[in-house]
Amino acid sequence: MKRQVTILSAVFILTISFFAHSATWQIDPDHSSFEFKIRHLTVSNVKGNFTKAKGVVTLDERDITDLRVNLSIDAASVNTDHAKRDEHLRGPDFFDVARYPKITFISKKVFKTGPGRLRVIGDLTIRGVTREIAVDVEGPSPEVKDPWGNLRRGATATAKIDRKDFGILWNKVLDTGGLVVGDEVNIQVEVELVKK
Repeated sequence: MKRQVTILSAVFILTISFFAHSATWQIDPDHSSFEFKIRHLTVSNVKGNFTKAKGVVTLDERDITDLRVNLSIDAASVNTDHAKRDEHLRGPDFFDVARYPKITFISKKVFKTGPGRLRVIGDLTIRGVTREIAVDVEGPSPEVKDPWGNLRRGATATAKIDRKDFGILWNKVLDTGGLVVGDEVNIQVEVELVKK
């Protein structure tokens, strides 16, 4: 019984110690961007973004590799500044937002790759398909106080994925043998965080 009490006390102290140094930061969607770029007709790139997202980042100031990310994107908010194309992207050929309304990313491991640089390994889910991906992060920046007294920091994240890995297979073959849509998707996220 005494040993159980000692173990419980140790767990309690460790838990309190963790939360004393750990802080939760909320993604500020009004000052963040979630962009992608993909090859079109083999001759150019088309860019797009998602306009609605939310999430939290938990940071332990003593150990940045304990960083945790939980991000949710509204798939229907996809925007390429072309209404007909956006409607196609929301449909069954691409994101199928009626069946899969959310795109999510949940981190699992974090490694330092250089000064102010991290590699975040996590699960990305698109169209109900989950794949582990690597995300390169510049930041997070040191915290600053905005004119309204909120603490803020930011980061830039980049990744590459193959859309076919997530069941997004639609394409058409050109007369020249190329494809209408490339497979590799370049992702860039600019995120601003507000301390909760």
